[in-house]
Amino acid sequence: MNENAFQAYYPDDLSHCYGCGRLNEHGHQIKSSWDGEETVCTFHPRPYHTAIPGYVYGDLIASLIDCHGTGTASAAAYRAQGRPMGTEPPLRFVTASLHVDFLSPTPMGVALEIRGRVKEIKGRKVVVDATLSAQGDVCARGEVVAVQVPENMMPGKATS
Repeated sequence: MNENAFQAYYPDDLSHCYGCGRLNEHGHQIKSSWDGEETVCTFHPRPYHTAIPGYVYGDLIASLIDCHGTGTASAAAYRAQGRPMGTEPPLRFVTASLHVDFLSPTPMGVALEIRGRVKEIKGRKVVVDATLSAQGDVCARGEVVAVQVPENMMPGKATS
């Protein structure tokens, strides 16, 4: 795990997401980090991520944009509060809305780069714009509306 990856700072009980959970051995285990005012993640699709031969499955693309967006939201919230990542209480986000536009087929066999930019932070909500590129060509654009995990969803908390 990249020490600078946002996901490295998620508490163990909040690290099981299929897309970004470092403790989900079957998941994507993406690693997102700051690159100036943007966030970046690189992902190498596997042969089983195929839509049609030679091209990446669209739901993988959506999943990468989604989880990179919620990771970006978490990091942005810590940054906005002037707190180091990993400090208590945890600032973990889930998806309230996901919109993805597929611009061109995404080729297999190359690294995919997902970049995020914080569009808005307002209370418990963070909006992130994202792109997914292959070999420098933007193949998809997305917007993630992420909300801070409600208290009743936090592990060890009673649900009402």
